[in-house]
Amino acid sequence: MDAGSMAFGIVATALVLFMTPGLAFFYGGLVRAKSVISMMMMSFGAIGLVGTLWILYGYNMSAVDSPLDFSGNPFSDLGLAAMAAGESANTDFIGVAYGSTFAIITIALISGAIADRAKFGAWMLFAGAFATLGYFPIAAWVWGGGWAYSLGELLGLPAVIDYAGGTAVHINAGAAALALTIVLGKRLDFTKGAHKPHNVPFVILGASILWFGWFGFNVGAEWLNGLEGAGLITLNTVGATAAAICAWLLVEKLKDGKPTSVGAASGAVAGLVAITPACANLTPGWALLLGALSGALCALAVELKWRLGFDDSLDVVGIHLVGGMLGTIYLGFFANDTGLLLGGGIGQLLVQLIASVGVMIYAFVAAFVIGFAIEKTIGFRVTSEDELAGVDRVVHGEDAYEYELERV
Repeated sequence: MDAGSMAFGIVATALVLFMTPGLAFFYGGLVRAKSVISMMMMSFGAIGLVGTLWILYGYNMSAVDSPLDFSGNPFSDLGLAAMAAGESANTDFIGVAYGSTFAIITIALISGAIADRAKFGAWMLFAGAFATLGYFPIAAWVWGGGWAYSLGELLGLPAVIDYAGGTAVHINAGAAALALTIVLGKRLDFTKGAHKPHNVPFVILGASILWFGWFGFNVGAEWLNGLEGAGLITLNTVGATAAAICAWLLVEKLKDGKPTSVGAASGAVAGLVAITPACANLTPGWALLLGALSGALCALAVELKWRLGFDDSLDVVGIHLVGGMLGTIYLGFFANDTGLLLGGGIGQLLVQLIASVGVMIYAFVAAFVIGFAIEKTIGFRVTSEDELAGVDRVVHGEDAYEYELERV
């Protein structure tokens, strides 16, 4: 592979890795001041642990020899020693590094559902277990020759389309987040308006970093394709996100009377989530429509936690599960050439539905079982007293902000 393509791969890897600190700012700004360190540490903990596990054995699990395999053999090249001795190691290692960033942010996304009430050690145990039993196998199913990747061929239908992670990342994380909200239960003061963002500029900064890094997330894989589709993917990543911001703000204005900056940031993330699986397979106009639908639908979906009573602290379910499902299923209607409304038959819609629902169910069950086991053994949730005192000082022994009055 030429040096230019390799350089693009390295830059894309850095962009996607930068998304997780961006997520830390986005989530950190949304919580109370006494929980911001805990929230940001769950993202940085995911970087450390999942990045390590991916190199040790996760990459080995992310590709299979048969569509019926659960995952690849984690011990086939432990620590990638054999890859290091290969002639193409220089190029292969960039692909491994790029893949690690997807694994990292998928796990980090889940943490937003359990803000203000989770033990850090328990979270790290969950992160390692769910990466191993959740993300690594699902990556193999979607991109590594597994059942979702081969579903169209097995059924005589078009192949499942998930360019950058609608199923493997967003539906996976959203379903796992929903499971953990059930395991950990509601915060002590789970009422509408009780938890306000402590730092709105952090929220805007985090969303901006996420959007910046998302070009590596969506366009990055084109380093393997000679950048053939880079222009379309880039434009769709801009357009869908912009339309989603407008739609979210319109819903807020109609519903609550005022458009908010937190709503604008959330709308941007919703649009990014929805375009992720579809970025390479929609014309720009259909991408704009998808963005508008995701902004409006996710703005409404985040209200479901109050109606249904699950405490999804930072709306991982409403944005990532709903947005990921929307973007994946939307392709069944509007994917270039194969979409039901664009000259194709119902086949594309069927495989998109099967893949998205299959991943959702598995991720929910796996996360629930892992989370429930942790809660019943070492405990996942902090005590009520510690929750009231603030998890930053109790769990990490730190305060995000030190205020000292000057002596007169």
